[in-house]
Parts: sequence; C-alpha cells; structure tokens
Amino acid sequence: MDAVGWGMTEQGGPAPKARRGRRPGGTTTRQAVLDAARARFAVDGFAATTIRRVAADAGVDASQVMQFFRSKDDLFAAVMAIPRSALDRFDTAFEGPDEHLGERVVRAYLAAWEGAPDESEPLMAMLRGAIVNEHAREQLRDFIQSRLLHGTSGRDDATLRAGLVSSMLVGLVVGRRIIGVPALLAADVEDVVTTVGPAIQHILVANPD
Repeated sequence: MDAVGWGMTEQGGPAPKARRGRRPGGTTTRQAVLDAARARFAVDGFAATTIRRVAADAGVDASQVMQFFRSKDDLFAAVMAIPRSALDRFDTAFEGPDEHLGERVVRAYLAAWEGAPDESEPLMAMLRGAIVNEHAREQLRDFIQSRLLHGTSGRDDATLRAGLVSSMLVGLVVGRRIIGVPALLAADVEDVVTTVGPAIQHILVANPD
C-alpha cells in the first residue's frame, strides 16, 4: 500500500483512510473479482489459489468475493467461461480440405493456449485445476473433445481418435506451459506445428486399414 492512507497528504492535512467494504457498483466489482480470479487460477492453479488472494488482487474484501460466489469451487466454475473467440478459432481449424488439417489444429490450439490472456488464462486455469478438481476435468475433457469430434465425425472410432488427439495436444501444452520442458520451450511455434501436425493429421483423417 502507498503512503496515502497512513500519514499526511503532501499539503499537510490528514490523509484519507483506505476504503474498505463493498466497492460501488456491484457489476464492476464482480468483474474485477472474475478478472483477478482468472489470472490467479492460471498462475497458481486451483489448489494454491485462495479466496483471500483473489480478493487482494481485486482490491476488495474476501467477504465481497463470497457475496458473489459462494465458494472457491463456484468462483472457479465462473472463470471457466471460454471466450467465443477461442471456440471460433478451434472450429475454423476444421474448415477447408483435409490436407494440412493436423497442422491447422495444432496451430489453432497453440494460438489459444499461448495467445491473448482473455483466451489463454481461462484455458490455463482449467488445465491446472483439472489435476485436483473434477469439475475442471469435465470441462477440459468436454471442451477439447467436442472440438476434435468435428474432424472425426462419421467414423466408428471417432471418440477414440478425438481422445488420442486431445491427449497429445494437452501433453504438448503441459510440456510447454506447466512443466517447461526446455526443448519445447525453445521451439518456435511453427516448428512445433510442422513436427506434430502430421501425427495429428494421421489420427484425424487417415483411412483405417
């Protein structure tokens, strides 16, 4: 906290005390809490994030967070809302011919998971939370598989193929963003795309024997 609120103003008068309690404007406060929680979950994961830390990040009291969200689980569920732009990015990867589909899918996923915070932070929060939270596991599984099923529809083994590809993509993101495997961190996005893309391509569109 800065000096204002602890001592005197520059003019010598009493400094105003720090304001506590409910911020004016419930909608504004709720959004501030959501923004703070999204960033905190993305960095620390579900287990290490606390209501008090989110409240401090948002500049509000912990009781205010609880007024909007009854528990940490409810707060986590609220920040899982995936932006429409991310859904569109994944869906458009399946537009066009099958040629280079694998590369388009890998590029779309990396762009979302490693791109702008409004897309990447909810996804990273979901991924970190999936380790310890069943709701997050369900959200992550449903989110990824529903996108990939577009590319395997009409096959008897569509769900298996989508599951295999989702495992590969999640593993790639975990290696780059959470574990920090040096070789993956150092790799250029396009190098990753051209290396992993053909494997994804084979699973999604190759004709069964």
